[in-house]
Amino acid sequence: MKLYRPATVLVGVLFILLGGLTRLATPDHVYEKQNVEVVHGTIGEKLPYGDSSVTITRMKFAKTVVESSAGEDDEPMETDGVFVALEWDAVRGVTEPLAGNPTLRADGGTIYRPLGITESGVDFPDPGFAQIGAVVFEVNPSDLKGLTLRLDPAPLYNVLYVAIDVDLGIPSEEVAQRLVDGAAAQYVFGNREVRVA
Repeated sequence: MKLYRPATVLVGVLFILLGGLTRLATPDHVYEKQNVEVVHGTIGEKLPYGDSSVTITRMKFAKTVVESSAGEDDEPMETDGVFVALEWDAVRGVTEPLAGNPTLRADGGTIYRPLGITESGVDFPDPGFAQIGAVVFEVNPSDLKGLTLRLDPAPLYNVLYVAIDVDLGIPSEEVAQRLVDGAAAQYVFGNREVRVA
């Protein structure tokens, strides 16, 4: 029978303890990755984003989109699918939040990116202020089940950051079809408004 030196055993025990402490520091139910905390919520729920917060206040389905600053000769944007507009309210804390990249994710794995409209996105104002705005997506009407808004900042290695998942409340294809059938003829995309928080 081979005996190990005490130093070898001590090093092995040390690695086991370090591994256990690492697992305690990053539990699976809170972090998807070691440096990403995901906050889950629903429409109307104020969600923490560092010391700032974001609330998705309303979801609208529309057949066309027009910017409020468009002239009389400008045509509204049209789609073979449907537009999903998400209106948000962001309150800025002291620490500057990492820039958020909003995407829509369906149960089937499809990821939708925002339309290339001026000011279509989620941003934060200066500290002590709040801002409202909207982000608009063009989506496939047959791929709406389980639709979730993901606000995911560009990752920085070895820096803890927060991502947000907002369940948009579309549990089935039947609910999705009702929302598409009731889509407004037009969604007017307005300018952002800033107020004192």
